[in-house]
Amino acid sequence: MFEIEYEFREQDLVRFNEMLCLKNPEIQQNIRKNRMIVPGVLFLIGSFYYFYYGDRNSTAYIIVFALLWAWLSPRLMKLDFQRQILKNYTDKEKAAMFGKYKLTIDPANPKFLLEQSPSGKNKMAWPELLRVEYGKKYVYLYLSLNTALVIPVETVSKGNLEQFAEQAEQMIERFG
Repeated sequence: MFEIEYEFREQDLVRFNEMLCLKNPEIQQNIRKNRMIVPGVLFLIGSFYYFYYGDRNSTAYIIVFALLWAWLSPRLMKLDFQRQILKNYTDKEKAAMFGKYKLTIDPANPKFLLEQSPSGKNKMAWPELLRVEYGKKYVYLYLSLNTALVIPVETVSKGNLEQFAEQAEQMIERFG
């Protein structure tokens, strides 16, 4: 029997959603536009002040602001994104989502992945799972394209995560 226990936290939910955004080309394109177009326009305005008025001070302020915008805007967007993610869930949903999880692959009942979570006990049929994906600090068991069981490596308190993930991959291939 393969079994792991781990804790799922708010920061793990945020990191998963950030990872999904990093894979979304449309969002990445919007971030690049925001990071380049606004400073580009500000640089043109600064150039106008310098060449037309000969005003070095205003030009310097505008260019410094443009550079700060290019450097800080992605970070501010990331903070806003984190806030929006957590705002999407009620306190009741958060209580049912965050906490200790226990996943079990039972040879006696090989058609299901058994999950024990703060929301209760669940059985997930292997055909419902899409794939297992490995990250630097996480293992993801995808239920859909945008939904996964997120297993943070650092919070695994019981079981061997590598063996569990390999077995889960085999079960998905076998029943999927």
